[in-house]
Amino acid sequence: MKTRDKLEACLARIADPAGEGVRAFTRVYAEHARAEADAIDRLRAAGVPLGPLAGRIVSIKDLFDVAGEPTTAGSVVLRDAPSARADAPVVERLRRAGAVIVGKTNMTEFAFSGLGLNPHYGTPGNPADRARIPGGSSSGAAVAVADGFCEIAIGSDTGGSVRIPSAFCGLVGFKPTARRVPLDGVVPLSPTLDSIGPLARTIDDCARADAVMSGEAHAPRPAPGRIALLEPGNLVFDDVDATVAAAYERARRALESGGARVARRPLPLLDDMVRATARGAFALAESAAWHRDLLARRGDGYDPLVRARIERGTTIAAMDYIALCEARRRLCAAIAAVFDEIDALVFPTVPTVAPRMEECATADGFTRCNLLALRNPTVANFFDLCAVTLPVHRAGELPVGLMLVGPHGGDQRLLALATALEPHLARARA
Repeated sequence: MKTRDKLEACLARIADPAGEGVRAFTRVYAEHARAEADAIDRLRAAGVPLGPLAGRIVSIKDLFDVAGEPTTAGSVVLRDAPSARADAPVVERLRRAGAVIVGKTNMTEFAFSGLGLNPHYGTPGNPADRARIPGGSSSGAAVAVADGFCEIAIGSDTGGSVRIPSAFCGLVGFKPTARRVPLDGVVPLSPTLDSIGPLARTIDDCARADAVMSGEAHAPRPAPGRIALLEPGNLVFDDVDATVAAAYERARRALESGGARVARRPLPLLDDMVRATARGAFALAESAAWHRDLLARRGDGYDPLVRARIERGTTIAAMDYIALCEARRRLCAAIAAVFDEIDALVFPTVPTVAPRMEECATADGFTRCNLLALRNPTVANFFDLCAVTLPVHRAGELPVGLMLVGPHGGDQRLLALATALEPHLARARA
């Protein structure tokens, strides 16, 4: 199929008034994307070698700079901000690889929750049940892929913002080791934890997009040899609901039948992480610093739920932030030794299926659902690891994700491992 034909099908679905396009996107680059698609088709017809994402329809989250327009990050207070002078390096690399960028996707304002709610631009409904949240903060990204508005979406992940919506919407989502993909030209949430990753239907699409954004060679070959996986016997299995528990157990059996050795034992470092963050988290402190002046000038324009979280960061003492940095440095060094014995940690991406929107509508409901959604994914961010979520639900069930967490810098190995395990997990879904 010609790239232009694929693009037109995507644009038609985005424009469908009965669909979620108006809530999934904050900007649609219809005419520019058509020009890019036509250029790809002409080059392909002429036999010109093309880039690794040539002709793929890609969306980008609304926190990446695009030259000539303000970067609004799902907010209204940045609508009149100065226009970006250049594309973010990630966007530039995608274009150079031949990606056709169809638009910017909606998100939790300033990326500050795992639920995907946005009172300014609307919240796109979950493709499995429109009355449920899509997950966040890369909400529009997940809905865009699941609803066929694009083939690959690019999001950000500070505490699970790629993996949570991927799990809730039945997709693959990859969080790389932080700073492996450049963060220049991206509105930050927490510079310590922020990372840029893809959402797609397959591991291969995620791996190809990751290779382009990181500047590394694409290496999708399945990992050879015996696979050792560790289930942490603490924290991450608390409050798992029945749907997630059943899907995860089927997936676990499928992994073992495929030759993986899965062992469960406590991982005390997770408890150490909880203690280290008891007096404040990186995202709270660092977002408060970035938003201080903007909140003073335009605080009334913020989503009240997001504003309340940012303002909590102003109460974190400098000495507590310094102690947190030191604790993280020590714990990251300690967890590296765990991966001397295993290939990956494995556990449910999120302990529940996507909540219904009304469950998250009150301040108390929002806090409860948000903390639970973020709890498991944030392990990879705090310890500066890489992680991938894969769908493990059956047809007709609400989506469930299984997460594989690999060592710092072990991104290519983790993607190869996930490639090897993907067919076994697919059989568990049949």
